[in-house]
Amino acid sequence: MNRPILITGATGFVGQRLLSALMAREVPVRCGSRRPDRARQRQPEATWVSFDLEDDARIRAAMAGTRAAVYLVHLMADGPGYAQREREAAHRFASAAADAGLERIIYLGGVAPQGKPSPHLQSRLDTGEILRAGAVPTIELRAGMIIGEGSESWKICRDLAVRLPFMLLPRWLQSRSQPVAIDDVVAALQAALELPLPESALFDLPGPEILSAEEILVRTARLRGLQPRTIALPIITPRLSSYWLKLISGADYMVAKQLVHGLVHDLLPSERSIWDVLPEHQRVSFDEAVCRANAEEQALSLMARVLERIAQRVSRIPPA
Repeated sequence: MNRPILITGATGFVGQRLLSALMAREVPVRCGSRRPDRARQRQPEATWVSFDLEDDARIRAAMAGTRAAVYLVHLMADGPGYAQREREAAHRFASAAADAGLERIIYLGGVAPQGKPSPHLQSRLDTGEILRAGAVPTIELRAGMIIGEGSESWKICRDLAVRLPFMLLPRWLQSRSQPVAIDDVVAALQAALELPLPESALFDLPGPEILSAEEILVRTARLRGLQPRTIALPIITPRLSSYWLKLISGADYMVAKQLVHGLVHDLLPSERSIWDVLPEHQRVSFDEAVCRANAEEQALSLMARVLERIAQRVSRIPPA
């Protein structure tokens, strides 16, 4: 019988999608969660085990008997000091993987900016470097914003686009990136589990279009039938913007604050693209990815619905 693949962070946004895709192909999977009993109640058809990045014994127990591990967890939402704890966790994970005899690790990280990384991005880059330096061959995939229902970065974008009839545009909204659809991310993760891997490798995981943060917001709004008014206001800093997000977006504030600080520089591919080794894969367009995310949207709170209705009355595109 094939040894299973361990998915860490299996209850998260990416983990849930990857789990569904692998189970549909009848690939043996073991799912790691801090609260496996709760996860088992929601998804009893999957195999759940206790897992915690900061508990060496739980890491080793979860890895026992597996052939590969997908590293999808981070500690950013846990507050100050997360960067050091993430580095320690990566060392702990790499050591346990070597002792367990894993064939490979797949790590989903973040794009290296064309400038000094924010603390969040630096932590993601450090984690990838530590894992790739370990004894177990590791594929690091670097993605920017992932478009899909459940993504914190997408939720921020969606909320700003839908809830602001007037957008104040700071200079950092001109930073460019290549947002990628969740379906493409899952396809890349599955492929990475099977690619020939004589040694550790690093690939960027870009979407098909280069867009500024402003273009992402405006196009997202238009796909909802909205046309927000935009006003350039270069003096707004990422710090001030993060306070504004706390009022406007339902995304986790600690995560949102870190993500916004990562938008000061372009987040464009600088390494070999995973699509270079997967030439037959057709990437999902930005517009299609947004439409799919909109179709999967979860129910909003009453206050959020009222706020959006007011905003939409002001910014609705008039009929031709």
